[in-house]
Amino acid sequence: MQDLLKRGLAVHHSGILPILKEVVEMLFSRGLVKFLFATETFAMGVNMPARTVLFDSIRKHDGTQMRDLLPGEYIQMAGRAGRRGLDTTGTVIILCKGDVPEMADLHKMMLGKPTQLESRFRLTYTMILNLLRVEELRVEDMMKRSFSEFHTRKDTQVHQTEVKNVQEKLKTVKEPDCYMCGLDLETYYVTCKELWELRRQLQRQILTSPHGLKVMSAGRVVTVSNHRHNNALGVVLQVTSGSGNEKLFTTLILCDAPAANGAPPSPAHPPTGVTPVLPNTALFLPDGPGGHVIEPLRPEDITMATTSALKVNADRIVDDVRKRQQPRFRNDPPGQSVTVATQELLRLTETHPGGLTPLDPVKDLGVRDVDSVELLRRKQFLLESLEKFSCIHCTKFREHFEELRENRQLKDRLNHLCYLLSDNSLALLPEYEQRVQVLKRLRYLDAAGTVQLKGRVACEISNHELLITELVFENVLTDLQPQEIAALLSCIVFQERRCVEPTLTETLQKGKDAMVAMATRLAELQRECGVNVQVEDCVEELKFGLVEAVFQWAQGMPFSKITELTDVQEGVIVRCIQRLDETCRDVRSAARIIGDPNLYAKMELASEKIKRDIVFAASLYTQ
Repeated sequence: MQDLLKRGLAVHHSGILPILKEVVEMLFSRGLVKFLFATETFAMGVNMPARTVLFDSIRKHDGTQMRDLLPGEYIQMAGRAGRRGLDTTGTVIILCKGDVPEMADLHKMMLGKPTQLESRFRLTYTMILNLLRVEELRVEDMMKRSFSEFHTRKDTQVHQTEVKNVQEKLKTVKEPDCYMCGLDLETYYVTCKELWELRRQLQRQILTSPHGLKVMSAGRVVTVSNHRHNNALGVVLQVTSGSGNEKLFTTLILCDAPAANGAPPSPAHPPTGVTPVLPNTALFLPDGPGGHVIEPLRPEDITMATTSALKVNADRIVDDVRKRQQPRFRNDPPGQSVTVATQELLRLTETHPGGLTPLDPVKDLGVRDVDSVELLRRKQFLLESLEKFSCIHCTKFREHFEELRENRQLKDRLNHLCYLLSDNSLALLPEYEQRVQVLKRLRYLDAAGTVQLKGRVACEISNHELLITELVFENVLTDLQPQEIAALLSCIVFQERRCVEPTLTETLQKGKDAMVAMATRLAELQRECGVNVQVEDCVEELKFGLVEAVFQWAQGMPFSKITELTDVQEGVIVRCIQRLDETCRDVRSAARIIGDPNLYAKMELASEKIKRDIVFAASLYTQ
């Protein structure tokens, strides 16, 4: 580095010693470094403008894969070009060592949308325990104030106002005053709601399956029920994909003839909510000659696919209808293909008023899934039970059903708003409850949620609190020497994924095995309580690559010799040992709380042994 600096060249990255990084920064700020090779960390954190910024590549490895620089990363680094008061413009150069980058990639990198902010708020056991120790604070309140819950909590005042409005509406809605409907109208409504949900679920599964799509080809006759049609016949013309790759069935549907003014027929029943399902409902028969309409139907709009099929020219029918939607062709009569299809649907309705024969879901539509078959049986059972309800024989049945539906919709809306305003709607609440269960199983909390001795110890530890607390209470560290304790604890703060395998003594190897076994047991316990962790990931978080180096450093070996024991860069070693000192202080505090003077003395000695020389050299900025 000294030879490079004499020539006006310098290197700045996380792998060099912190004191060397400070030397480079100071020399660069004084203009003595003419050419600096740096990572994006230099541009992100230090206010060091330059006349020219040169990108060696516009791609980087983000720890998982190679990708192009994000707009925020590029702007942050390129924005260093141009020194205030010295340069009128700054220059940014991109080296093209291979192929020239595509203009689309450059445009996206320079002018693309900024990276969306994402909450990094995470529940930790230390946070939960510390908040539970304070009676005035609740963990739920802390979660509500986090950025992760911002989007769900920003409309709180709107929801509170809507709750008042819904409560006022509920006071004005009257309950159906009818003896016949009073017997089982509520039960009938619940049955209809379940039937509509079953139909939506089953039709999506069956009609969008490969076998179902094959059967639902052009010409298949179906019955349609939605907010515009009630048990009307239609013929499928096309199958297309809508938004989100949702399958849509373009269908010619039989309906009433349009009014004299050309207005479309009025809807059969309201567009939202549950509609009554009546047993043995007749097919819709239009008044007069009948009309037609083409609509894209979702799978749940099709109540039944029948065994009947018509020979139709689908493309010609679609083109004819689209043509007559244009203003100058609006008064033209339908084409022959449309007229023939409409008359065939009308003939089928007149000859089979009670309904056509449906396709068998198992034999014709290829349903083999056990769950789907059970749902079909449940649906059939509910349909057969409709005849037993007395409310359907009431002369004002539909009027009373509408009153009940309005009442239930308002109550459902009120319950949903109350849920959004409650703690139960917090996205992190299930994880919080699972972690509390873990703490109770480990006896950090009692049944009432009061923090116990082990919980007070865990509050003092900032990293891997469960593992370190269990190690302390299981006396895994007590019988070790201070140097060995410091070496084993380095696996908690060391983060490099790849490095040479260290050579461990027999005692260190036993300590490593004990820590791995403890981490495995804790991970399995968390999984039993529902916490989304993988046992392998919890074990892999313990990186033992610097155990040998830290052990020798605590023994007094010079830093120049330490670097020969591992391929880890000097700056990473220094940063690891500095963080290790914090962990040693945490364990020392834990020993003080439980009253273990032996472990307390060992942790204080371990901290003294690693705090020496270049690793803990004072910052040049403080001199």
